[in-house]
Amino acid sequence: SKHRIVIPCLGHFKEEYEKVSKLYMNNKIRTTKYTLLNFIPRNLFEQFHRVANLYFLFLVVLNWVPLVEAFQKEITMLPLVVVLTIIAVKDGLEDYSKYKMDKQINNLITKVYSR
Repeated sequence: SKHRIVIPCLGHFKEEYEKVSKLYMNNKIRTTKYTLLNFIPRNLFEQFHRVANLYFLFLVVLNWVPLVEAFQKEITMLPLVVVLTIIAVKDGLEDYSKYKMDKQINNLITKVYSR
C-alpha cells in the first residue's frame, strides 16, 4: 500500500518542513495568465491572433508606404492603439482580480490532523 506523509510547517516541524519542501513542487493555486514581466509581449501576441487587429495593423503598415498613403500616419495608428490599449487594460484588470483570488485561496487557514 502507498502512504502519504504530511509535514506541517509549524513549531518544531519547521526545520524538517524546510528540508523536505525543497524536494517537491509547491501546491499553490495560480490561475493568472500574465506576470509583470510577460504582460505586454504576451498580451500583444494574443491580441494579434484576432483577425480584426491584424486588419488594422495591415492598414497601418500599408499607410507607411509612400505610394499608398491615404491618411496621415498617426491617424491610421490611432484606432489600433486605442483598441489594443482598452483590451490590455481589461485583460490586466481581469488577471489582477484572479491574482487577488488566488492569493486569498492560497492563504486560507487549514486544519492539520494529528493523532
